[in-house]
Amino acid sequence: MERDTEIGEESPGARAPQVRQDRIRVGLVGRGIQKSRTPAMHEAEGRRLGLNYEYRLLDADRMGSPAPSLGDILDKAERDGFAGLNVTHPFKQEVLGLLDRVSDSARAVGAANTVVFEAGERVGHNTDYWGFREAFRGELGDAPRDTVVLLGAGGGGAAVSHALLDLGVGRLLVADPEPDRAGTLTARLGAQFGDGRAATADDPATALAAADGVVNATPVGMEGHAGSPVPEDLLRRAMWVVDIIYFPIETALLRAARDRGCRTMGGERMAILQAVRAFEHFTGIAADVGTMRAAFAAAG
Repeated sequence: MERDTEIGEESPGARAPQVRQDRIRVGLVGRGIQKSRTPAMHEAEGRRLGLNYEYRLLDADRMGSPAPSLGDILDKAERDGFAGLNVTHPFKQEVLGLLDRVSDSARAVGAANTVVFEAGERVGHNTDYWGFREAFRGELGDAPRDTVVLLGAGGGGAAVSHALLDLGVGRLLVADPEPDRAGTLTARLGAQFGDGRAATADDPATALAAADGVVNATPVGMEGHAGSPVPEDLLRRAMWVVDIIYFPIETALLRAARDRGCRTMGGERMAILQAVRAFEHFTGIAADVGTMRAAFAAAG
């Protein structure tokens, strides 16, 4: 059964505004993020609200060799007066060990993609969970989901897995290039959702043959990670296919799925919605989805 409420993630826009300074500086930390559309979305909404709002990319791939540690990047951002940071691949799980407090959603998922620097503390949130859940409801809400295969057990995959089980997936089969990581995630899911709801997919091809749908939460297909995580001959017209990657908008997986006649969902709506919720965490002000959606489209 689908649960009526999400996993403890408060609506930050419902709180009193938290803006504490004339200039609000935030950023995104990750690797290979130069084509991210997140800065455009955040800055467009900041302009609409009349804020002096600046969003920077903190790309570890462009910080020399060896790159600074994630801890060093957070330390510098905090010293430089950032209000907070979004966190993306491959740091969403690592960042938890560098935080003072985490929201219920970040704790349940085991990953954070938003860090707010607040009153001398680092507070972690997970807006990927809510963004994926609402995106799926909007685009594939009537799709069958007795059995679903999830590819990827990293930070993004962890958020997606919780959302899928909240959405009523009967059995979630998790595959990851690192089997131990998949096992750790399914054990967490079993403890939270009950035994039997999640299991590792030892043979992804066999799992896909019986699945209603598949979600890609690996970086395969992203800019700089060419290819598809699913061989085209394993795609069936009756299944639905989701890829949470949004640069490029049409990944090789989605293109092959559409050619096969599958229902598909790309990462666009999730990217917009997680950004909306992150903006609200950074500012305490409710964000306008339409403004951020338009900025996302224009940035392409």
